[in-house]
Amino acid sequence: MARILACGAFLKNSACLFDTQAPQAPLWSAVHGDLSDPAACAALEQSVQDLLARSGASLDAVAHDLHPDFFSTRLALRLAGERGIPAVEVQHHHAHAAAVLAEHGVQAPVIALTLDGVGLGLDGTSWGGELLWVHGARCERVGHLAPLALPGGDVAAREPWRMAAALLHASGQAEQIVPRFAPVVGETAARTVQTMLARGLNCPQTTAAGRWFDAVAGLLGLSVRQDMEAQAAIALEQVAARHLQAHGGALAQRTDPALAPVDAAGCIDLRPLCRPWAQWSSPSPAQIEAAAAQFHLTLADALVARAAQVASARGVRSVVLGGGCFFNRILAERCIAGLQAQGLRVHTAQALSCGDAGLALGQAWVAAQQLAQAPQSMDSEETAACA
Repeated sequence: MARILACGAFLKNSACLFDTQAPQAPLWSAVHGDLSDPAACAALEQSVQDLLARSGASLDAVAHDLHPDFFSTRLALRLAGERGIPAVEVQHHHAHAAAVLAEHGVQAPVIALTLDGVGLGLDGTSWGGELLWVHGARCERVGHLAPLALPGGDVAAREPWRMAAALLHASGQAEQIVPRFAPVVGETAARTVQTMLARGLNCPQTTAAGRWFDAVAGLLGLSVRQDMEAQAAIALEQVAARHLQAHGGALAQRTDPALAPVDAAGCIDLRPLCRPWAQWSSPSPAQIEAAAAQFHLTLADALVARAAQVASARGVRSVVLGGGCFFNRILAERCIAGLQAQGLRVHTAQALSCGDAGLALGQAWVAAQQLAQAPQSMDSEETAACA
């Protein structure tokens, strides 16, 4: 028996109180929004107090994200210190997978495909295109998308043309950056980003699937800057859907595995797929739609192939899908169909969001698993849930 408070994600934050005696009935706060907003931080703190008051019982641990600078992390550490209970840090993508496991009551080892825009990884870099082996409080990275640079850091997530420039640089086509993007963002901006990429200045790396969607949308001319989250990815999905509807649907299409090779460490490289698009000067709408569809299907098939390979090697029969990229219907349906064709059982979020709004349940579930597996090692010190 354990009762865990989880402080949730940085984006679309919501908190959760999880009781192992009633695992199907967690108590949830409202969704507070992003913790960059002081009002959201204040709302989270109030919600935590309300959840604790509603619970009417003691607390055994507080779970939080791996990132040390989030308000939710600092709040969790303060609460744990005040109560003399463990604070359990849970890696973002482990928590995404665990939220699905908690919803379905799965205890066996699984392979998890966790795709989103950002989450601090165990190596200190930005993750978001991950394949994990997960068994309760244990997880291991068994694959990921090839990294791309973030020229300008967080600003790159708001300006898909920067991610497209990063893709050109990574593909050995940096000379295309200025002629392609100067007409739309200005020559100074285009040359500055080209120089940043060449010198590695303020260009942290990310494996995030969300940034790959941005890069392709930018490269195909579908988005330069986005005013809302996932705007570029949604535009890419919409044009892909038009192509697929006109050509028999997603399941009727085949992809070439050579366009998304996977190395021995499970790194999926989508650069060969994207290189030809950099040579297009004035592509037709039909060409853009076909390329968008090819990107979706090739990405999904590469993820399925790697997941099936690791599942076979490890004797795992189930796969979970988590993270906000699985709001994308083409990606989700292609992955589910491909995994089921490999004889694997697929679990997805049903009652909860597959995105960050449902993440706190995964944090709490991992912390509860850790308490159950090694109660004698738990004390009021900070405890890592995924090594």
